[in-house]
Amino acid sequence: MTTPLLDKAFAKASALPADQQDAIAELVLGELASEERWERQFEKSQDTLEALADAALAEDAHGRTRPCGSGSARN
Repeated sequence: MTTPLLDKAFAKASALPADQQDAIAELVLGELASEERWERQFEKSQDTLEALADAALAEDAHGRTRPCGSGSARN
Protein backbone atom coordinates (compact mmCIF):
# COMPACT_ATOMS: atom_id res chain seq x y z
CA MET A 1 0.00 0.00 0.00
CA THR A 2 1.32 3.43 -0.88
CA THR A 3 0.28 6.95 0.02
CA PRO A 4 -1.20 9.32 -2.56
CA LEU A 5 1.99 11.35 -2.54
CA LEU A 6 4.17 8.32 -3.20
CA ASP A 7 1.78 7.23 -5.96
CA LYS A 8 2.12 10.68 -7.53
CA ALA A 9 5.93 10.53 -7.32
CA PHE A 10 6.00 7.05 -8.88
CA ALA A 11 3.67 8.16 -11.66
CA LYS A 12 5.87 11.15 -12.52
CA ALA A 13 9.06 9.09 -12.28
CA SER A 14 7.64 6.35 -14.48
CA ALA A 15 7.22 8.89 -17.30
CA LEU A 16 10.94 9.69 -17.29
CA PRO A 17 13.54 7.98 -19.49
CA ALA A 18 14.94 4.71 -18.10
CA ASP A 19 18.29 6.21 -17.05
CA GLN A 20 16.57 8.91 -15.00
CA GLN A 21 14.23 6.34 -13.45
CA ASP A 22 17.25 4.28 -12.44
CA ALA A 23 18.95 7.34 -10.94
CA ILE A 24 15.86 8.12 -8.85
CA ALA A 25 15.57 4.48 -7.80
CA GLU A 26 19.22 4.46 -6.68
CA LEU A 27 18.65 7.61 -4.62
CA VAL A 28 15.56 6.21 -2.93
CA LEU A 29 17.13 2.81 -2.26
CA GLY A 30 20.28 4.46 -0.92
CA GLU A 31 18.25 6.62 1.44
CA LEU A 32 16.28 3.62 2.69
CA ALA A 33 19.49 1.64 3.28
CA SER A 34 20.98 4.59 5.15
CA GLU A 35 17.92 4.80 7.38
CA GLU A 36 18.11 1.08 8.13
CA ARG A 37 21.81 1.39 9.06
CA TRP A 38 21.04 4.32 11.35
CA GLU A 39 18.26 2.39 13.09
CA ARG A 40 20.54 -0.62 13.67
CA GLN A 41 23.34 1.57 15.06
CA PHE A 42 20.93 3.44 17.32
CA GLU A 43 19.48 0.20 18.68
CA LYS A 44 22.98 -1.12 19.41
CA SER A 45 23.94 2.04 21.30
CA GLN A 46 21.05 2.10 23.78
CA ASP A 47 22.84 0.17 26.54
CA THR A 48 25.91 2.40 26.23
CA LEU A 49 23.82 5.59 26.24
CA GLU A 50 21.89 4.42 29.29
CA ALA A 51 25.12 3.63 31.16
CA LEU A 52 26.57 7.05 30.29
CA ALA A 53 23.40 8.80 31.44
CA ASP A 54 23.40 6.86 34.72
CA ALA A 55 27.05 7.76 35.30
CA ALA A 56 26.38 11.44 34.62
CA LEU A 57 23.42 11.50 36.99
CA ALA A 58 25.47 9.79 39.71
CA GLU A 59 28.27 12.33 39.30
CA ASP A 60 25.78 15.17 39.54
CA ALA A 61 24.15 13.64 42.62
CA HIS A 62 27.58 13.52 44.30
CA GLY A 63 28.34 17.15 43.44
CA ARG A 64 31.04 16.30 40.91
CA THR A 65 29.58 18.41 38.13
CA ARG A 66 29.53 22.11 37.41
CA PRO A 67 27.36 24.31 35.24
CA CYS A 68 28.49 24.90 31.71
CA GLY A 69 27.57 27.58 29.22
CA SER A 70 25.80 30.88 29.77
CA GLY A 71 22.33 29.34 29.73
CA SER A 72 22.83 27.22 32.86
CA ALA A 73 20.12 27.38 35.50
CA ARG A 74 22.81 27.37 38.21
CA ASN A 75 24.39 30.71 37.24
